Amino acid sequence: MELHTIGIDLGKTVFHLVGLNLRGEVVVRKKCSRKQLLHFTANLKVELIGMEACGGSHFLGRALREQGHEVAIPRAASMSTNGTYSRVA
Repeated sequence: MELHTIGIDLGKTVFHLVGLNLRGEVVVRKKCSRKQLLHFTANLKVELIGMEACGGSHFLGRALREQGHEVAIPRAASMSTNGTYSRVA
């Protein structure tokens, strides 16, 4: 299983993780706690991990960066209401 990108939907106690391969196909769908998520990502070689911007995302982003991952947390102002990125001046 080769993962290229991981997207994480953050919740209060449960996180949903989706892993994509290089072609953009979904390879992994996983529901886990914070501890399970950090354990799962500890041994992965992933190009990019993306997650939504909220209070808990910065803590998790720092923990994932310490593991050596590149983490993207888009600003809330750059998101539109339908979940796509919009241009912010």
